[in-house]
Amino acid sequence: MNLEFLEALEDLEREKHMSKEILLEAIETALVSAYKKNYGTSQNVRVDIDRETGDINVFMRRDIVEEVEDPFSQATLEEAQEIDPEYEIGDVIEYLVTPKDFGRIAAQTAKQVVIQRIREAERGMIYDDYVTRQGEVVTGIVSRISGGTVFVNMGRAEGILASGEQIQGERLRPGERIKVYVMDVKRSNKGPQVFLSRTHPGLVKRLFELEVPEIQEGVVEIKSVAREAGSRTKIAACTYDENVDPVGSCVGPRGQRVQAVVNELGGEKIDIINWSDEPGKMISAALSPAEVEMVLINENGNEKSALVIVPDYQLSLAIGKEGQNVRLAARLCGWKIDIKSHSKWEEMQKTEKAAPQKAEEADDEKAAAYTASAVKKMKKADLAALAEENGIEIEDGATNAQMADAIIAAMGL
Repeated sequence: MNLEFLEALEDLEREKHMSKEILLEAIETALVSAYKKNYGTSQNVRVDIDRETGDINVFMRRDIVEEVEDPFSQATLEEAQEIDPEYEIGDVIEYLVTPKDFGRIAAQTAKQVVIQRIREAERGMIYDDYVTRQGEVVTGIVSRISGGTVFVNMGRAEGILASGEQIQGERLRPGERIKVYVMDVKRSNKGPQVFLSRTHPGLVKRLFELEVPEIQEGVVEIKSVAREAGSRTKIAACTYDENVDPVGSCVGPRGQRVQAVVNELGGEKIDIINWSDEPGKMISAALSPAEVEMVLINENGNEKSALVIVPDYQLSLAIGKEGQNVRLAARLCGWKIDIKSHSKWEEMQKTEKAAPQKAEEADDEKAAAYTASAVKKMKKADLAALAEENGIEIEDGATNAQMADAIIAAMGL
């Protein structure tokens, strides 16, 4: 150790933003272990590095006790007072025991400790940097591909793009520059692990924030995103300035802004609509490009649902290929959506109107079935049930004929 080493530590303190004092304390602790290991001792020792000169001294420490049990770590009061009469029971004696060749061991140990601490500090700074960037988009270069997992070089760290977070059908190649969404950051023994995504809905939102100045200024806001990566995305935007068109702002002049996002996502289709607090308007817009005739809102219970009526020729467009359009619309709005064609809706209306009339006709038929002649032909058990159903009292021991006459009189048949 010397002044040059201390100056090097000061340079590290400035460049790496590491405390020189913390490094020196770590080196002192490591040197204690190195001394014990190299000289095969279990003695209680202390290493001191002079902060001005860089000189290293090793001290053996012994506690002053009344009765010595371990001569390597303890000393009697008499032994201590031979060195200094002011020593008392409970004090600690320190002897300078620095070996002649300890400088070489110290230099090697110090180098290892400093390198380790620098690595730990850099890993900590990288972790702190990326943990604050969760939910953001970063640009990186594909460095390698292993077993379907893509590793992305982002400068200070290498990100992990798992196969499940890659856009289906997208073929990434080493050296290709891509934008990725930072999902999560975790610590590990080899440094921070940064988990990335190309399928997260947040990627679309952040890409529009990069392309649209009105979003950066806070005039336009993307309120909701529904995405099926690699195929189609729907976004709902609103404005806080009545003179600004949120959809037009996101589309851009001649569609340049939205096209830039589409190109980054490999040709993924993007629908942009106006956000509305009114469920009917929001659902109608979310189902675009399909035309909507009517939206019937049902807010009973915990589940928010809506019945949407569309022209017959718009039904397949509203539902979309394999139900994609209505599925994305439901996610965008947060409503369960059921779609019916106009003709199906009319048929349902006719059925509902006919139901009460059929019920009334059924009641008339039931009443007509109870004629005087029919009652007289009924069995005793059936007569008793009919009387009970209509609240007619029958005397005990009445014959069938008497029961029938009583029922006919009471019902006016």
